[in-house]
Amino acid sequence: MHHTTNQVFIIGLGLIGSSLALGIKRDHPEVTTIGYDRSERTRTICLEKGIVDHVVDCLDEGLTNATVIFLAVPIKETVEMINYLAQADLREGVLITDTGSTKLEIVAAAEKELASRGISFIGGHPMAGSHKSGPLAADVNLFENAYYILTPTATTPVEELVFLKDLLSGLHARFIEIQAAEHDRVTSQISHFPHVLSASLMEQASHYAEGHGLTNQFAAGAFRDMTRIAESEPAMWTAILLSNQEAILDRIRDFQARLDRIAQLIQNGNQESIWNYFDNARSRRQSMEIHKRGGVESGFDIFVNVPDKEDVILSILELLRGTSLVNMHINEENREDIDGILQITFKNIKDRDTAKRLIEEKTSYQVTVK
Repeated sequence: MHHTTNQVFIIGLGLIGSSLALGIKRDHPEVTTIGYDRSERTRTICLEKGIVDHVVDCLDEGLTNATVIFLAVPIKETVEMINYLAQADLREGVLITDTGSTKLEIVAAAEKELASRGISFIGGHPMAGSHKSGPLAADVNLFENAYYILTPTATTPVEELVFLKDLLSGLHARFIEIQAAEHDRVTSQISHFPHVLSASLMEQASHYAEGHGLTNQFAAGAFRDMTRIAESEPAMWTAILLSNQEAILDRIRDFQARLDRIAQLIQNGNQESIWNYFDNARSRRQSMEIHKRGGVESGFDIFVNVPDKEDVILSILELLRGTSLVNMHINEENREDIDGILQITFKNIKDRDTAKRLIEEKTSYQVTVK
């Protein structure tokens, strides 16, 4: 089946492909990594930075001896690549996997084209990303604690799954196996539809601002939090919407009905039902995984009560030099008092605990961990 000297061929050396290469090397230095990207500049960067062991200028060069092939390219290209690989000269027993954000269309193509040739394919979706792109942003810790979804085809042997998870052990991701169709339904609700909503809100507000100039000035807090994802990459989101049409259209229709319902309650002045509407939302959010470890932007949080003084945040950051901060946020919603709450998110539990200890030792601020 797989040879002791595995040759991993990564097609597409953007943020995901190059970070995968680094993760594979961390636990499996014996594996040879070969990279291909259409962009010559990207290939050069990856070679110079040692992200992969070798790069090839043409696709077929990397295919000949590969034992594992990663397709880290956009959805449409992934499907085209699957069709191409079905006709290519591949090594016996090769395993092919991808990193696409939607799975059904890709897995269907693999079942149709590859399975018929006896080639193993496992759909993959590492649920991690960054606002930065390209190999210069490559990060060995990109997938740490993130969910890495695997969607095997009907014919995938179980030992192939075991092998792939072991190959990717250095990513420190959390692997979950689900069916491609279910993956696309779940992501339509928690990722794809929210992006549609965020972009629509942005469009609505910018249009409204033409007649109401203060709209742009006051757009903080709630509006900022709900539209952050509107800055996402348009080409990627176009491809996602078009490869998951049915599920996303279903979520849009469902939401339209919910908006109609709350509009009706407002129209009727139904105080109790409106109160319940908000109360249900609040309690559901509090009980959701978002507050536990393991959302997509998985992190470990501390909450520091900080006085409203200059330099407070700088002094805290100074203490935390060298720990892996993922995010920080000042929570000023529902402030009963004058202290703000500084929420700091870390990549792992070790850094979170170190930060808590340092802040408690060196300052008088109250630190809580949820």
